[in-house]
Amino acid sequence: MFIYPKIYRKLKRGPQVMLPKDIGIILAYSGVSKESVCMDAGTGSGWLAVSLARICKKVYSYDLRTEFIAIAQRNADSLGLTNIEFRNQDVFQKINERNLDLVVLDLPSSEKALSNAKKALAENGTVVGYLPHMEQVQRFASKLEKLHFSDIHTVEVIVREMLVRKEGMRPSTKGLWHTAYLVFARKPENEKRHKPI
Repeated sequence: MFIYPKIYRKLKRGPQVMLPKDIGIILAYSGVSKESVCMDAGTGSGWLAVSLARICKKVYSYDLRTEFIAIAQRNADSLGLTNIEFRNQDVFQKINERNLDLVVLDLPSSEKALSNAKKALAENGTVVGYLPHMEQVQRFASKLEKLHFSDIHTVEVIVREMLVRKEGMRPSTKGLWHTAYLVFARKPENEKRHKPI
């Protein structure tokens, strides 16, 4: 099985973590950069938060469980990251930040946080739902449509390793298959701007 890069081998695990295969596609599809300000909800062990913080200007990470925040903070500290702010706060009630470039929702019933995520996002900002079940994808995508998000698309990332040997090459019998579906969408430009006067 593939060995994770050194930074992930240093990180502690408490609750289930978002794996590099899914983190990588979030970074690629959202187009975040060194100027980006991002947020993730459902901190868990903080693997996504620290991955974002290694690239982006600022990261906010929300979780209701203080014990998870403590693990994530230790992970951030172990990598010397000072541009993450962990919040013990409920995104279903409120998201403090505005003009965010990326919001990732890794929560049960994530669709219920989409109205707050839309308020928090900058125009053309990206929202991502990290959703283990198809039924969650359906609810999430439906709410995105109701809220007039654009460019809605869903992907699943599967890693299939190859055995390369003298006698031949073939897929390994082991692989990193389903972890979650990733639903991406963009906050459109201000709808009012395009309405006739």
